[in-house]
Amino acid sequence: MNTTTEDTDDRARRSIGARRNPASQEAILDAAEAVLEESGIGGFSIEAVARRARAGKPTIYRWWPNRTLLMLDVYRRFKNARGFPDTGSVRGDLIALLQNHLLGFWKDSLCGTVYRAIIVEAQNDPDAAKALYAYQEERKKATEVIIERAKARGEVAKDVDGRLIIDMVVSFAWHQLLINRLDEAMGSIEGVVDGVLMGCAGYKR
Repeated sequence: MNTTTEDTDDRARRSIGARRNPASQEAILDAAEAVLEESGIGGFSIEAVARRARAGKPTIYRWWPNRTLLMLDVYRRFKNARGFPDTGSVRGDLIALLQNHLLGFWKDSLCGTVYRAIIVEAQNDPDAAKALYAYQEERKKATEVIIERAKARGEVAKDVDGRLIIDMVVSFAWHQLLINRLDEAMGSIEGVVDGVLMGCAGYKR
């Protein structure tokens, strides 16, 4: 079988971007972050990111089928760079979680706007909803270390459902994000944490 130069070039074009290249991925995410900073959610699109990154739209669409998934990966980079608090007490840890990793984090950066947009768009996009759910499960599972440390210190009973505690704290934060009451919610953090912990069997303050 004879292979023409055109056939070879066509196969090469189809193979480009089939597997994510770490350097290219970071360049695209950098470009996506820059577009969000400069143009906001309304001006954010795959096309705008492609222009900024000088990358082909087909490659970006292959890695991120829609703009919501791309925004989620931009957001994930910010979150992954932040370790969970270890204040020495479960109460202190949960207060720090809300102050620094959820409400405060969203309030003081573009990330709150980005995450709110992701949640909204996930309501009408099954793929985005699936990706958001998977991300949330991953984050909540990692955050459970706060409750595991509390169990080891004897602050809460061994049979306390750590995932449920984290879910209640995160749900409060989500609600405040969606109704855009982050500033006001900062003053309620200690009360929310105390209320959640009072329901934990064996919690010792």
